[in-house]
Amino acid sequence: MGIRPLVKRGRAVFRHFRGDEAASSSVEQSSLDQSAVVQSTTEGKSDTDAEKVPPVYNQSEPESDSDMPNAAAQHGVRDAEAITLTWSKGTLIFVFMNIWFLYFVNAFQSSVYNSLSTYVSSSFQEHSLSGVPTALADAAAAATYLPVGRMMDTWGRAEGFLVMTIFATIGLILMASCDSFPIYCAAMVFYYIGFGGMEYSIDVITADMTKLKNRGLAYAFTSSPYIITAFAGPKVADRFYYEVSWRWGFGCWAIIFPIVAAPLYFVLKSTLRKAEKQGHRIKEPSGRTIFQSIKYWALEFDIIGCFIFTAGLVLFEVPFDIATEAPDGWSTGYIIAMLVVGFSMLFFFGIYEALIAPTPLFQWRLLTDRTVLGACLLDATYQLSYYCWNNFFQNFLQVVYDLTIAEAGYISNTFDVVSGVLLLLVGWSIRKTGRYKWLLYIAVPLYIFAQGLMIYFRKPGMRVGYQVMCQIFISMGGAVFIIVEQLAILAAVDHQHFATALALLNVVGTIGGSAGYTICTAIWTNTFYKALSNYLPAEAQSNIDMIYDDINTQLEYPVGNATRTAIQAAYAYSEVRLLATGVGIMALAIAWTMMIRNIDLKKVPQVKGMVF
Repeated sequence: MGIRPLVKRGRAVFRHFRGDEAASSSVEQSSLDQSAVVQSTTEGKSDTDAEKVPPVYNQSEPESDSDMPNAAAQHGVRDAEAITLTWSKGTLIFVFMNIWFLYFVNAFQSSVYNSLSTYVSSSFQEHSLSGVPTALADAAAAATYLPVGRMMDTWGRAEGFLVMTIFATIGLILMASCDSFPIYCAAMVFYYIGFGGMEYSIDVITADMTKLKNRGLAYAFTSSPYIITAFAGPKVADRFYYEVSWRWGFGCWAIIFPIVAAPLYFVLKSTLRKAEKQGHRIKEPSGRTIFQSIKYWALEFDIIGCFIFTAGLVLFEVPFDIATEAPDGWSTGYIIAMLVVGFSMLFFFGIYEALIAPTPLFQWRLLTDRTVLGACLLDATYQLSYYCWNNFFQNFLQVVYDLTIAEAGYISNTFDVVSGVLLLLVGWSIRKTGRYKWLLYIAVPLYIFAQGLMIYFRKPGMRVGYQVMCQIFISMGGAVFIIVEQLAILAAVDHQHFATALALLNVVGTIGGSAGYTICTAIWTNTFYKALSNYLPAEAQSNIDMIYDDINTQLEYPVGNATRTAIQAAYAYSEVRLLATGVGIMALAIAWTMMIRNIDLKKVPQVKGMVF
């Protein structure tokens, strides 16, 4: 052995020895001890000084100091570390490229879906309820993030990704073949659970294979396909709708998506088998019988907690989406029953997890960290504000500015282009500075300013260029929110809690988005019909129900016609109220920004092995 390997090995042994002296015997004890250290060392210091102290949940074990996974971690976390300790640089690059293509397919189909979803609802004469399927699906998706996170921690990253891929494929098949509005709603549930869970699982896997200071750049790279699909998607949707069928606009992705997703699963599984051969992953006989294994994994997965949380959250959220269609509104018996039962189940979930569950689904002490809490509240506020007005924006562009599906889609997808480019710049800036909070001080005021501008410009007679300008400003602020929220919450936890922290962020954000859709639908149904009845000329009043429910009927009237002008005025009346609600909600983001600590990402070690 040459002198350079000996010196390198000696340094590694010294660092490992020094890290062992600082590390505690288990992950949980380390977290508690470090919390006490943070409290004592920050006493009497300024807030700025306190932000330099490592966060409460970070392990003290340096990156790559050990060639074995953390024995105290859960099964899925140990497997993730075994994978990064085993694979080569070439495999790491291949996985990044596969993830990029997965995001490309997801971005492409999502762009097509956003352009066609209104026409699907209109085909069932339910245009004004086009936000309801999304709100219902959001509620179901929000309830699955924590269980999926638990699955990835206890079962494995590859298995969680596989299950979500199956759900997404089923959703696409159902959407392509649905023949009624209820089946379309069911398809949306599978679709949102699948693609939301798939994106979440990829985010967890990306965090597993990146250093914290580089993670923002990695997330930016995997999100860059949106730059391409922002313009390609609407054009493809336009061709599908007019030349083929909106059904094939969904059906083709049911074939393409599983093919693109398969390599990632097989690479993860094959690398695990390779890790066993190299000794990075040791499988020992459990000694349990079949029934004992079922009981063991049921407790590890916390099936009871998963059921209570999922059922409770869905039951509590769904009434907000369907109350306007209930016979007696909020006074309807089943609406009241769902609210009461859902709230009671969520309340009992908290008690069960805190006092009864052998292996809790959620670590409640995460919520005592102000960075975790601030990031979650910022995400919820951003999603709530955005989806208060976004659902009918593309319809507004088509009706008021007489744009085609493709042209309206280009403007709607401005966010994807601008944020895709800006994310790379933001990720690079964070990598160089190691800090992220300064970006929020720019993004939050800019986002509120842009939404305020949209209130003024969201009316007939304004040039379409103003809509593009506002979308650019919105995109600049939103891009910062997306990346900073993820980095902040991951910087506040250790590797053991990656999946839980990202699941919490997704749950809160999805609930915010679902609430935004609910508010949007409620405002729209209570303002648009009323505005139509006030503005439509007498000869069009007999057709008001078709105009209200079908965008194709709205577009049949030529521009300049009295009826088309009345429809445009009704759109403007409703859109201004949707935007005003969003701006008021977004003001809360200022308070949540102040809660987030400005952690130095360069000084927080989390992962090991061959990582970016």
